[in-house]
Formats: sequence, structure tokens, C-alpha cells
Amino acid sequence: METLHDTPIRCCDIFKASPDQQRRIRVVLTNGVAGVGKTFSVQKFTLGWAEGSENQDVSLLVLLSFRELNLIRDEQYSLLRLLHVFHPTLQKVTAEKLAVCKLLFIFDGLDESRLSLDFNNHEVVSDVTQKSSVSVLLTNLIEGELLPSALIWITSRPAAANQIPPICVDRVTEVRGFTDVQKEEYFRRRFSDEDLSSRIISHIKTSRSLHIMCQIPVFCWITATVLDHMLTTDQRGELPKTLTDMYSHFLLVQTKRKKQKYDEGRETSPQELTEADREVLLKLGRLAFEHLETGNIMFYQEDLERCGLNVTEASVYSGVCTEIFRRESVIFQKTVYCFVHLSVQEFLAAVYMFHCFTNRNRTTLEAFLLEKKSSLEKTDYDQSHEDYDEDEENDDDSHYDGYSDNDDKETYDDEYDDENDNDEENDDDSRYDEYDDENDNDEENDDDSRYDGYSDDDDKETYDDEYDDENDNDEENDDDSRYDEYDDENDNDEENDDDSRYDGYSEEYNEDKDDHDDSNVPDDNHDDILSSLKVFLGRVMEKSMKSKNGHLDLIVRFLHGLSLKSNQSLLGGLLGQTDNSPETIQRVISNLKEMNSDDISPDRSINIFHCLMEMNDHSVHQEIQEFLKSENRSEKELSLIHCSALAYMLQMSEEVLDEVDLRKYNTSEEGRLRLIPAVRNCRKAVIHNCRLSDAHLQVVASALKCSTSHLKELDLSNNSLQDSGVNEISAGLESPNCRLETLRLIYCRLSEISCASLASALKSNPSHLRELELSYNHKFQDSGVKLLCDFLLSPHCRLETLSLSWCSISETSCASLASALRSNPSHLTDLDLSGNNLRDSGVKLLCDFLPSLNCRLKTLRLRDCRLSEISCASLALTLKSNPSHLCELDLDYNRLQDSGVKMLSDLVESPHCRLKTLRIDGMLMTADEPQKYYSDVKPDVTKECHLPADDKKAPLSFSPEQAPDSSYRFRCPGPGVFQCSLTGLVFVMAQEAELLYRTVQWDESLLQSAGKRPAGMLFDIKCSEDEAVCQLHLPHSETKDGKDMVVFSVE
Repeated sequence: METLHDTPIRCCDIFKASPDQQRRIRVVLTNGVAGVGKTFSVQKFTLGWAEGSENQDVSLLVLLSFRELNLIRDEQYSLLRLLHVFHPTLQKVTAEKLAVCKLLFIFDGLDESRLSLDFNNHEVVSDVTQKSSVSVLLTNLIEGELLPSALIWITSRPAAANQIPPICVDRVTEVRGFTDVQKEEYFRRRFSDEDLSSRIISHIKTSRSLHIMCQIPVFCWITATVLDHMLTTDQRGELPKTLTDMYSHFLLVQTKRKKQKYDEGRETSPQELTEADREVLLKLGRLAFEHLETGNIMFYQEDLERCGLNVTEASVYSGVCTEIFRRESVIFQKTVYCFVHLSVQEFLAAVYMFHCFTNRNRTTLEAFLLEKKSSLEKTDYDQSHEDYDEDEENDDDSHYDGYSDNDDKETYDDEYDDENDNDEENDDDSRYDEYDDENDNDEENDDDSRYDGYSDDDDKETYDDEYDDENDNDEENDDDSRYDEYDDENDNDEENDDDSRYDGYSEEYNEDKDDHDDSNVPDDNHDDILSSLKVFLGRVMEKSMKSKNGHLDLIVRFLHGLSLKSNQSLLGGLLGQTDNSPETIQRVISNLKEMNSDDISPDRSINIFHCLMEMNDHSVHQEIQEFLKSENRSEKELSLIHCSALAYMLQMSEEVLDEVDLRKYNTSEEGRLRLIPAVRNCRKAVIHNCRLSDAHLQVVASALKCSTSHLKELDLSNNSLQDSGVNEISAGLESPNCRLETLRLIYCRLSEISCASLASALKSNPSHLRELELSYNHKFQDSGVKLLCDFLLSPHCRLETLSLSWCSISETSCASLASALRSNPSHLTDLDLSGNNLRDSGVKLLCDFLPSLNCRLKTLRLRDCRLSEISCASLALTLKSNPSHLCELDLDYNRLQDSGVKMLSDLVESPHCRLKTLRIDGMLMTADEPQKYYSDVKPDVTKECHLPADDKKAPLSFSPEQAPDSSYRFRCPGPGVFQCSLTGLVFVMAQEAELLYRTVQWDESLLQSAGKRPAGMLFDIKCSEDEAVCQLHLPHSETKDGKDMVVFSVE
């Protein structure tokens, strides 16, 4: 069954099979970034069922959040007992009733799970009365061992979704954020004043960062809160244009609302933070900072107390100021706390870090910076920032790579429904209510307006959560997906148990420690972190760039924004005093522009550009805009920071690029690597000879996995990909979102392991690929071809062009190919097996395939395959007696003898044969021109070499020594013709000598200036004896029409 891409689906229809589906939809996995509305969609589904309007075939719906299941993770329960505990109204439901009724289990918030879901080694539980751990019960439910007729719905952030094996999932859906149109509709419905909404929309469009962030509904709400306050009060000043500006204003606005509620409405200036305000906000900042490092987004009372927060203070900030911090009561009445959104937690963490810098708290900063690997990177939470890259509008569904063709990758976009909001306590008549924490009993909601959105009348709906605290138990806590991209590893959240949250922090680490001045203890290994703002920000930036997933990207952006005097003044003493003179700020900006980023993901490099924007330095942005308008771009030399900015602007462009060819940009090798993220927004990507690391290939793979992937053609030729790199690309190829039609991996040193990975990926998602170029991969060999044939056997394979030239394969591969192509109706029209030791026996096997009704082959290239006139006879007999589709045949550089040439040349002239073009023995023969040499002389590998008569035969194959520097060495024993099995080079030798040769890079700038392109591999060849090499044959080079002779020399 084919995977469906970008297919809108209503929330209530997620368990309904599409017309072409054969199997039942039992397990649905729904992913979406933080705050996008997963929990709201669950509640909308539940409400429709409870009201009797939808899914009435379901007898019992059971909603369980992972947040609650975490509380009993170490206890033993039967499934029946679990239902009775979490839903007391089901006490009368018996095991017998469960067995016969149709159940739907909804497990909400997999990203918050602290359970160990082990699908490989677990106890089998098939009885609802059998006791086991909660983790085991869930795995058995999902696998169908327990209540196999029950429906299962799981919601998650994309990163955490990898905990569920693809084979267990029948359908994958995605809750998406606002489109550009819906962003505007949100603000117009939020505000009845049309002039106000228009001004807000206009302002957001002036800032690319703000406009992109508004894809997430919670950020729309934050933006609306701030701009509404600034435009409707007496507050004066420039409207915020950066993320730091926006979050600084947001903090002040919400603090003022808290004051009005609890301080008897006393009017204060929004910029006026009291000492008490600063104290509580710094405590919240410390909580945010410590738990971002340990990967926690949920906190308990003991966590608050550890940071000096008492329950009363937390209640104030979770009750009225729910927009900053919120409290919820889950099962067993245990209170949990969380920040309303990950970005709010990150902002407060940055505020706390900056406060530590200005107050010279070396202990905290050094502990953070010198830690080799953050605890955050050890947890499942670490991939949160892969889920939503604020730098990308195209969400990356990389975490579903590996789902079979039976998976339906569908998008459901539900809309806000006013009727589904239970905001009875809302005093505001506005339909668009803000967060409403109805779980808290110590306050009423006044003036919390919240956007409900759209009606239910539309078939295409967008589930964007309303951020009602009663309705939303996890969205604000989901991992922010700003950081894309692109780390596909999934570390289980269970490593992040409560007991491990304080790793790296001693019990004595408390508020008193924060105020301690230990600035006189410098770091011996680095510049003193407290010596200057430049050093502090530089050290934090260096740490962030080493992160595999970008979990510190937004914090670093906030820190650079907070260094500006405007934001420090705005936050009124919260940050402390530091040197932010124009000279200091300029040194920081210069440091960013000159920062090196070797061996890191180019996505991390883009964050350097964002930091410049947060510091209101727009020079690089303006220079790139001018570059894009320029007509002679190839003449403009691009610096590293220019390349990062250009990559960002190209991938964010509303216009999809036809081609991104890194060779066409005048920059350094590292500069080209920084341009790689631009492949996410193009149809063709050419990345030649760039020394790609796994980090770079992860970015390329993310372009293939993206739900809105445009990439149709990918050329990674002349890169040593290694097995790990091929695994990254394979992960992209097997994604249901991949639509790649052409893949070129010429001379990429693919091993048998790489072949297995590649073949497996292509087999799992074969329907789009039309052209596959794997030439000059000498380690491919017969075993690799056999693996590739599994892909060719797939009934969904649509491959039309396959090139395996110079891959060190033999007649064994011919047997595998013929068998695969014969047994499966083939779309293959072009097959290139040149430069391989196929011999006459291999051609005979191919001839058995050519007459097959399944054969659609039009072009067959067998150059330099050590063929004789026997192959000519086989081909002539096959093509004459069983006319095939074959139109072009290339047999050059084979010893076919005159008799063999005559047999095939007669076919070209025959009206009964479809063969129209024949390359043979230095001649190009067509129906119009029966004989035309494209070389001055008929090739003869013994020309000008005085060899014994018995040496005038096919070249002797040899396998050279391979040195650590990738060069090749061969000791030629004497006169003769020798062919390297790894490179295809043919040496005609006059005497004994030692050959030393290696591949070298083409001079791209020289080629471009001449309007040429590489013809194949370029070699540097040295010989120990003068005149020992009398001829050298490069199989991929030829001259045409006798006009352009190619001259080679050997040193």
C-alpha cells in the first residue's frame, strides 16, 4: 500500500482506513511540536465520542497521560486494576466485559514518558488480570498481545516517537501549526479592533524570526499578549522585533498582571520590577536552568524547594501568572509544575545565566561550560530541539524513518472550536480566551482571553491547541522543535529519572552559593569566563555548537540579545550590570562573524547568524540580500558567516530553488559545508567532493525526510561517505516523505555494509526513485549487487536507469541482475555495467533476460568488460531471433575481433532489429551512418608497444596495495597490459616498474572558467622507471570525431 503524503484528515477519522487500504488501522501515532495542539485534538476527539456524534462503534474510551503513568512506573498492576485506579467510574467493568467490548486507549504525551518501553525483550502479557509493570502492559497493548482488538492512539513529539517501532504503527499523523493565512486569521479573530489586528500583523511580517515562530500557536499568543499591551496602553517605545525583545516584554507584562491580581491592583510601570519580583524570577530562572541541563520539563515540590521557591510563591505564579509557570494536579493528587512552553523555560534559564555572569558566579558557569556532555544530551528530551527548528518552516518528519509502505503519513489540521472550550470561568466576552488554569483552586480567571479559532464546518481542520490548562496537559511542555534538525538518535527518557536530576549539583548548591563571588578562581585551560562579555558569550557559543541537536541554540540567542543595553534596561536590574559599551558589543559581533565551525553541523553555524540578528546587527543580512540580487554571484567571495546567512535565507525562501550546486559559490571548503542546509528548499542538490561528515549528511537526510520535501535529485559524488554516512542517507531514503527521483553516489567508496544499508532503504521506499548512479565504487562487488537486487525485485520499484560501471563485479552479478529483472516486471531502460569483469559468460546470462516480456531495456553499456567475439555471437543471436526493446549498445574497449564486429554491425542495418546505435571497437555505428570512428585510429591496446605476440590479449587484472593516504601501489612484473581492479586504469607496460597513483581533486574554478565539467576521476600517477608506461587508458575518457585528442603523461 502506498504511503499518503500531506493528506488532510479530520481528527475523528484517524482510525478510518482509506479506500485502498486492506488492513485495519489499529495503532495511530500522532506527532507534533510543542504547543501545536496534540492534547487539544485528543480532547476534541473524546468530546465528539462522548456527545455521541463521532466514533460510536467504540464502546469504551480510556484516556491515560504518560505524565500520570510516570507516577506508578515502579509498581505492579494488571490492566484491569490500572483502569479501576485511574478511572474509578469503571470499577464495575469486568475482565469478561473488556474482552468483548471495543476499546480505545489514548496515551497522551509520550515525550513526557519516564517508562522503559522495551519492545525486544519483555514479558508477554495476554490476560487483563495478569500483573506486570506499566511499561510491560503498554508494550503488550501496542504490539497486540494484550486486547488485540483494542485501538491505540499515542501522541508525542517527533523525537520521542522513535520509542515505538515502526512495525507496530499502522498510521502516522501530524498536527501542524498555523499556515501564513491562519496566522493572520488568529490575530484578526483574537482582536475585535481591526486596526489593532492589522498593526500587529504588519509588525510581525517585518521580522522574519517572529513571523516564523508564529507558526506555533503558543507563540502567537505570546506575541498577541505583548503587542496588545504595548499598543493599547500608555507604554511608549519601539515594538519588539527580536525574540529576546518579545520575551523580555512578555515577562514584564505577566509580572504586572500578577501584581494587579495580588497587590490590590496597585499600578506600576511595566518596567518596574520590585526586589521581590527579581528574587522570585531568579529562582524560577535557576529552576529553568538546572532542569534544562538535566532534561526535565516537569517539576515537583522538592524541585522548587531546592531552588528556594516555596509553594506559596509557586502558587502565585502558577495560579494567575499561568503564562509563565503553571501547576497541575494529576493522579493521587500529586502536584506537578511546568513552564508554559519550553521557550519560556529557555528564556528564564538565559536570564539566570546572565545574572550569574554579572554577579561573577564562576562555580555555576564553569560547571555548565566545562561539563563534557550535558545531561540534557543523555536523555530522550535531548532531541526536542530537533523537532521544531525555528529556522525552518518545513517540519522534519525525520523521526518516522523506517515506517513501511503500509503506513499512512497523513496530516490532520483541525480548527479551534468555540463549542469545545469549557471556559465557564472566563469573564471576558471575547471568543478568544488565553490560558485558563482551571485546575488551580486559588484564583479566578479575569481577562484571560483565549483564541478558539475556527468552526467545525471545514473538512480540513488544524488542531492548534487553545492552551487551556484544563484541556492541555502536555503541549506547553512538549519539546520545542526549533532546532532541527537533524539528530535521529533517540535516547530513552528513562535515563532522566527523578533521582538523576541533580547530577552535577551538590546539595550545598543553593541561593547563597549564587551570590558568592568566586571570581578569583580562573580556569587554567581557557580564557577566564568572567573576564569579558566577549569571552563569556564566546564560551557559551562554543559549547552550543558542539551540541549534536542544538539544545542550547535558543539560550545562546537569548544571551546575545540580553547583552544589549536596551534589554538590560527593560528588565530593570534583573540581569545586573555589565560592560555593554558600543566597543564591547562590536567586539562580540566581530567574534561571531569570525567564529570557526569545523566538524559541526551547519545548522549550528546558522545560529551564529541568528545571534547577530538578536544583537540588531543586520550587516550580514543586508550583504546577502545584495548578493542574491547580483547578476555575477560567482565573482563575489563569500565569508563563512555569509555562507551561514545565505543557507538560512535560501532554505527559508518562499520560492523553491531549482538547483543548489555548491561548486558555483566562490567560497572556502568550510563555506560550502555551511551552505548545505539550503538543500532543504531545492529540487536538485549537487554536493561534490566536500569531505562530508556525518553531521553534514544528517542535514541532507533531513531534507529527504521533511514532510514537505522538494528534493528530486541528489548528487553526492566523489565524497568518502563511510558506512555511518551512508546510514544517515539511507535513513532519509526510507522516510515515507522522501520523493527522490535521482541519486548519484559515484566514487563514494561504498562498502558491502553501505550497500546493505542502501539496498534496505531503497527496498522500504522504492516507488519514486528513477535513476541510481553507483559507478566507481570498487568495493561494491557481487555481494553488493545481490543486495541491490532485493530492491529491484520490489513490485513498487520504478527504477529506469542503473549504473554500476567499474564496481568490481563479475558474471555472478549478471546472474543476479538477470534473475531479478526477469522475475519482476521491470521499468529499467538504461543499464551500465562497463569496466567490470563480466566476460562472455556474464553476457550470456544477460542475453537470456533481453528477450523476456518483462524487459524494457533500451540502452546497455558493456565497455571494457573483457568480452570476445563469443559475446557478439550471443548478442547477435538474441537480438536477431527475439527482437527486444534494445536501441543502443556500447561494447567499446573489448577484444571482439573483426568477426564479432561484423555480426553486430549487420544488426544495425537490419530493418528487423530495433538496435539503432552501436559503439564498438572505436566506431560509432548508427542506422544513418553505418561506420564512423570517433578516434583518429582504431583503438589497439598494443599500439606502439613492442610486446610479444602472446601478450596481445585482454588486460591482466591486479589489485594494488592501498596506503593509509588512499593512494595505490603496484609493482608491475614486466611488459604487458595490466588493469587496476579498483580504479579501472589500464597500463600498457614496456618493462618492470613500480606504479604509485591516487585520485586528486579537480580544480573546480579552472573548470568553471573554461565552461567544462569533470569527465570522471582525475589521477596523479608516478612511475619508478622512465618510459616504462607506454600507454595509459582511462575508461571514462574518449575523443570525439577525431578532433580533440587527449594526451596523457606519466611522471
